[in-house]
Formats: sequence, C-alpha cells, structure tokens
Amino acid sequence: MDSALFERLQCRRRGARFRNWAGTFQCQPAWHLAPTSEQVVIAIVCAARRGGLTVKAVGSGHSPSDIACTDSVMLNMDKMCRVLAHDAARCTATVEAGIRLRDLHTALAQRGLALSAVGSISDQSIGGAIATATHGTGLAYGDLSSAITALVLVDGTGARRECSAEADRDLFDAARCSLGALGIITQVTIQCEPAFMLRAVQTPTTLDAVLDDLDGVVQSAEHVRLWWFPHTDHAVVWRANRTRADTPRQSPESLVRDRLYGFHVYQLQLYKARFAPDDIPALAHEHFARRFDRRLEWVDDGFRVFNFDCLFPQYVNEWAVPLDRAAAALRQLRAWVDAQQQDPRGARVHFPVEVRFVRESTVWLSPAYRRAVCYIGVIMYRPYRTPVPYKRYWRAFEDIMRAHHGRPHWAKAHTMLYPELLAAYPRFADFVRLREACDPDGVFVNDYIRRHLIPPDPAQPRL
Repeated sequence: MDSALFERLQCRRRGARFRNWAGTFQCQPAWHLAPTSEQVVIAIVCAARRGGLTVKAVGSGHSPSDIACTDSVMLNMDKMCRVLAHDAARCTATVEAGIRLRDLHTALAQRGLALSAVGSISDQSIGGAIATATHGTGLAYGDLSSAITALVLVDGTGARRECSAEADRDLFDAARCSLGALGIITQVTIQCEPAFMLRAVQTPTTLDAVLDDLDGVVQSAEHVRLWWFPHTDHAVVWRANRTRADTPRQSPESLVRDRLYGFHVYQLQLYKARFAPDDIPALAHEHFARRFDRRLEWVDDGFRVFNFDCLFPQYVNEWAVPLDRAAAALRQLRAWVDAQQQDPRGARVHFPVEVRFVRESTVWLSPAYRRAVCYIGVIMYRPYRTPVPYKRYWRAFEDIMRAHHGRPHWAKAHTMLYPELLAAYPRFADFVRLREACDPDGVFVNDYIRRHLIPPDPAQPRL
C-alpha cells in the first residue's frame, strides 16, 4: 500500500545512495522521495507510520555526521523552495524549508532584505540549517535558529503544527533546533533586516596578542572571527562592519595565491604530509606566510562577505564554550598541540582552528542556550581513500571542551551522549518528553537520534 502511494506521488527514486558532503557517512535509503508540497509530506509521514517505516529529511547533506542517514525513507526537500510571503515593514520573509541559503540570499536581496548573520557556507537548506543551530559570528547576533519567528512542521502522527513565540511557545523553542526529531519542518518565517553591505578587514597577528585582550578583540567589530594556525603562534583576525558604501570593492583574492596555491598546491602538500607528518608544522608556517601574512580589506553584500569556500573534504569537530572560558580553552588546546609536536609519535594538526562568537539564545537545544558562547572548530584534511589519524586530536579536543563546560555543534559527529546532554542542557529533559509526544511511534528516529536523544535502556550493557 505504501509503495503504491509513493509511486502515485511521482516523487520516488529507488536505490539512490546518500553520502554527506565530507564523505564521512553514507546510507542506502529504501525510498528516496522529493515532495513538492506540504500535503505530500503529510501523506508520506502518515504512510510511513502505518507501514512501520521511518522518515528523515535532508537538504544539501552538508552536516559532517550521520544526522540525516536512514535505511528507510529519505525526503529530499529541494523541491519545496518557494518564497511564500514577505513583509517589508517588519523585515520578515516566509519561505519553504527546502530553499537553499544561497537562493534565499538572492530572493531576499530582490526584496531589499538580508539575513543578519550567516555562516561560512550557504549550500544548506534553511530547514537543515536551523535543525542544528547553524551559526555565523558576532556577539550581537544569534544563530540562525534564533532568527526564526514562526514555523510549521508535520509531526510523527501526520498532524500539521504551527508555532511561534505567541502560539505553542514550548514547541516553538524546541523546534527551532530539533535535529529532525520532532517532525518535518515545511515552512519558516525569518526575521531579517534591510539589505546591507559589509566592510571586512583581515589582519595577521599572534594568538597571544588575541587571547591577552580577547574581550577587546570580540567587541572591536560587529562580526569577528579568528583563525589560529596550530604548531605556530600565527593568527588572523577577521572583522566586519556594516557600511554605507554602495559600490562593492572586490575581495582581494588572488588566482595564484588563493586558488592555485591555496587549493591545489596546498591540498597536494597535505596529501604528501599524510606520509611525512613531521612536515606539517613547517607547512603551517608556510601556509600562513603565503596566504595570510598581510592586511586585506574589501566591501561587498553581507552574505558574500560572510561566505567563503569550504575547499576540500574534511573531518570537522566544533564545540561552543561559555565566552568567559574561551581564552583558557584555546590556551589549553595550544598546550596540547605543542606537547604533541615534541613527541615523535604525537599528533600533527593540519588546518587552522576557527573561532567565532554568538549571542545567547532561548532555543532549548542551541549550544548558546542561556549563555553567550565562543565556538571553537577544529578541522583535519580528509584525503580520498587515505584516512589521516585524527581521532587522538578529536579525543583531546573534546576532553578540553568538556573541561570548559562546552556543548558540541549538533551538525558535527561528536561523543556527547544522552546522560551528558541531560546535564549540559537545562531544557533537555523537556525536549525529550516533547519528542515522545510529537513522535510516539518513532517515525523520525535514526541512529543519530537514538544515540543522543533516547534514554539508554538500563537493561542493555554499556559499551
């Protein structure tokens, strides 16, 4: 019966293997569907529930975890990408959840609007981005989830649920970062602002100089991010402020320096370093000197300044620590990297560590819930078919983040499981109860949800 329904919906693809952008997780859904309307989503959820199937929605698959993986029914939301309404006076826009951020930027610009802060990548769908509290940087700005003023989701019973700060507030504060556990979000209303230009200034410095005056650095511009190059004291501070300039000043990116060297040559060097890891510290110095040891300034549309290329596949881990613990956490991470460098068999770290800052949030599962945070992200190059040894670095990084009361970014693969999450989030138990009410039959449960959101069975042995 369910197969016949899926056939009739004409949104089926059998045997389509899903792989996330980083290539770190993949799965083989039994059904790969592409709904075109909310009514189709409701029909699919109801059919899956009757047939004992599970459903997971997916956008670009950019999350470097198994959050979207399933062997049952996968919903690709790309066809639900319309702008449904906008209010120029209130600076809001209502859109379907499948619209990609890159298309949303264009649609908003045509209406004289813009998102106030976005991350480095705009390939994600808006539904996927808020599901994991995707963020940009700037202490006056929250993550994308906090910009949502209303949303609609289809819960595990097939019911259509509308919520906002005024209507069903608990569901609203849970659903704005729900990991796909409460239902399929079909549309969202976003608080925007009038379209703006940003002037960005990128300055080389040292990690000590930044950490000795971290509060001053964070407050020195509307949007601030930092890169630190492990195995060195080199750092780069990126600052961006709104400007009245109406003529873009193109980013001073160089074809030779940033494309030929920064992508192709650098990737080759990283690949060779897989077999000669002791070359990595020298490579870090060289990479900084060739690409970042200069002051750069440019002006462009806000989203173009926020975004930059993610380059080649990576292993990624990112946690948010309270702002007042950021300097101590970074110093401890540097001490660990330095100690590893003294050990002939120690870990060697590829990429710069990225540091960003986000305002506190009222979204229950936002890592910024009730506290301003510093996001610290670590990256290792992931060559095709030649894995690099990153797990020792990951364990040390997560131990340091835990020691400073950190919370992991939900989109990344991490090792904080149910018992720790219960202690880390004041509203976590409330979220779990709401999940059980919204999805009583486990329609939206996959391995990721089971691992992080479902209480462990005391009768089962602990691994």
